[in-house]
Amino acid sequence: MNAAANDEPGTTAAPEPWGRIDADGTVYLRTADGERVIGQWLGGDAAEGLAMYERRFAGLEIEVELLEKRLAGGALSPDDAGKAIEKVRAQVAEAQVIGDVESLRTRLDALAPLLEKHREERRAQKAAKAQLAVTEKTRISEEAERIAGSDEWRRGADRMRELLEEWKALPRVDKKTDDELWHRFSSARTTYTRRRKAHFGEQAQQRDAAQKIKERLVTEAEALSSSTDWGRTAGQYRDLMQQWKAAGPAPRNVDEKLWRKFRGAQDAFFQARDEANAALDAEFAVNAEAKEQILVEAEALLPITDPDAARRAWHDIADRWEAAGKVPRARIKELEGRIRKVEQAVRAAGDEQWKRTDPEKSARADDMVGKLERAIAEISAQLEQAKASGDDRKVAELEQNLASRQSFLDMARRAAADFS
Repeated sequence: MNAAANDEPGTTAAPEPWGRIDADGTVYLRTADGERVIGQWLGGDAAEGLAMYERRFAGLEIEVELLEKRLAGGALSPDDAGKAIEKVRAQVAEAQVIGDVESLRTRLDALAPLLEKHREERRAQKAAKAQLAVTEKTRISEEAERIAGSDEWRRGADRMRELLEEWKALPRVDKKTDDELWHRFSSARTTYTRRRKAHFGEQAQQRDAAQKIKERLVTEAEALSSSTDWGRTAGQYRDLMQQWKAAGPAPRNVDEKLWRKFRGAQDAFFQARDEANAALDAEFAVNAEAKEQILVEAEALLPITDPDAARRAWHDIADRWEAAGKVPRARIKELEGRIRKVEQAVRAAGDEQWKRTDPEKSARADDMVGKLERAIAEISAQLEQAKASGDDRKVAELEQNLASRQSFLDMARRAAADFS
């Protein structure tokens, strides 16, 4: 404004579009409804007074402009923006300023649609977040229920804690839905915790029982460690090992200690047995050499062409084989396999010879041939009679019977020939 005033205090300033200061220093604001007294200027020069009131208006205008920018940029929530608008509106209504106050009111009124738009957007965002929270809390509840019914005793507990943190990070939804989902989640956690506690309690009892069993097995194993009854004691250790496996794990801090004791007792026994066997193997090496020489003689019988001569030779070989004594354990399978091969060949040759010369079987074969020959003769006679009488059905039946009997006769004759 280009305000002009008289040089003397108390003089009336030149007319201004938005206000004036009269001669007695009363300050007026012009509005659409007329003039309104807004203050008293006693500072002397009216122009300075007008300038001050205009600066106040400029400050108020800046407040409105700043509010417009913050609301347009989304820096304020709708609630905060609404409160700010009302605050500035009250300042405008009561402001002791000179300027276009009505334009400020108009600008503030123009913010209402934008504010409502922001409210709608916030409501939509809130609804979307609420729906997402429902979806996520439903997922959390379902996963917790799955874990509650599973046997995930170690990883499950960690996952339950993670799910709880995820739940806490989500916003609340409507009370009814939130309470229902929380009840599902909380119930699942409680169920899992109880089952997990019962599981580990049962495991603790089983481990305590296993500890007692394994302590007894250690005592028995250590008592057997000095035994020299190699075969029977080795079997007892196998039984103890089966019992050890069946006992299950003992408490972690003692299971390994018990195992070292148990295994140490076994190792002591089997090391002593191996040393004793090694000494015997050295002693039995001479026997193995003798049996190798016997094998050369035995294997010379193969292939068998004279069963009787082979059988006589075998009896002498078998006696000398037994007399030769034990051999090192590493050679047993090899040497016994070779001698058994010869023995089986001798026995098989004798069996084959017996089959060919068995008198009883030969007599049975001859008897069968005779019976079949007599039966064939009778059927042949009946066939001739059926043909003479023209009984075609009887002829077909007898011919079929005759062919069958003839087939059996051929087989019987071959069998009889094998025994001749």
